[in-house]
Amino acid sequence: MSVSQASSLWKEALSAQFDQMIAWRRYLHQNPELSYEESKTSAFVAEQLRSFGIEVETGIGGNGVVGRIRNGDGAVVALRADIDALPIQDEKQCEYRSQVAGVMHACGHDGHTATLLSVAKVLSEHRSHWSGEIRLLFQPAEEVSPGGAQAMIRDGALEGVDRIYGVHLWTPIPTGIIATRQGPMMAAVDDFRLTIAGKGGHGGMPHLCTDAVLIGASLVQQLQSIVSRNVSPLQPAVLSIGSIQAGTTQNVIAERAELKGTLRSFDPDVRQLLRQRFERIVDLTCAMHEAEYDLEFRVGYPALVNDNSEAERVFRIAAEVVGQDCVREAEMMMPAEDFAYYVKQIQGCFVLVGAGNEDYARYPHHHPKFDFDESAMLPAGQMLIGLAMDALAEKK
Repeated sequence: MSVSQASSLWKEALSAQFDQMIAWRRYLHQNPELSYEESKTSAFVAEQLRSFGIEVETGIGGNGVVGRIRNGDGAVVALRADIDALPIQDEKQCEYRSQVAGVMHACGHDGHTATLLSVAKVLSEHRSHWSGEIRLLFQPAEEVSPGGAQAMIRDGALEGVDRIYGVHLWTPIPTGIIATRQGPMMAAVDDFRLTIAGKGGHGGMPHLCTDAVLIGASLVQQLQSIVSRNVSPLQPAVLSIGSIQAGTTQNVIAERAELKGTLRSFDPDVRQLLRQRFERIVDLTCAMHEAEYDLEFRVGYPALVNDNSEAERVFRIAAEVVGQDCVREAEMMMPAEDFAYYVKQIQGCFVLVGAGNEDYARYPHHHPKFDFDESAMLPAGQMLIGLAMDALAEKK
């Protein structure tokens, strides 16, 4: 079978699955589960895989599911989808709106799961056209550090795997566009929670107090100097304080203040520098004001670094799927992804599949009205199959 014939086979087989793919996606969207709580989603995935005649393992890395499709000897290629949702109230007005209060698939993981289920069904039904093993990783807890990838790796999900690929339905780029890049693509992330303990008192007698609001406000300003004055302007880095909570009323000096935020970078040395300077500034500022503090620093995902040769494979397969004019080099971006742990272990690549549509998929990821163009699941599925087939053929 020629490359063009094979491509046509997979495209037709996936297209025949499209209505079912949408139905699965909408079911998952209506029934989301938070990170580390995806038991029903995992059971649903396992049930579908078994109905396709696929060997299934459950409880991998927590609520993870691993499916294995085998046909003789050959390489092992893993395909990954994330299955968890976010603690966001769905504000869309549509028939498949989330039915779980305060929980929503606001990042596209429902689409990733539905796409990989369809890919699994097609590859299982047409396993005579390839040899080796396709390993399907339905991963929990991508949204919350420490994440599900490390736990799945510890439970053996990557044992014997030669290559791994993942796709993300990405609304910042239009449907029909596919993008990736060689090397670093998504940032390393570290989060913090800082509690400042001062001395409260009357708002009219601040000289008798240690004002936690003043200290917190000072830190908000001083911490911003780390990136602008300590990190080389040629190195990308971000420090963002997303929350500051203190005080209860207008005439009381707050005794406590809490700051939460995130640090993001690509270079390991920059990552270390950010933390060292952060801790030093907090320590000295609080000492200057004679306040105590408690700092919780959570080390998160490493930078996602694509293998150069696998990125080249993605560019080549993407040109077959959407045409060369619709293939892009992705920009480096500050959002983080625990797919990074997989590509630290074995060669692989993470792929952005455009799913933006100005008519209805115009809200950003993690927004209460987030949605994506469901037609983007077809090229996403074609990419996964195309990459797997190409990698298996290379290893013969």
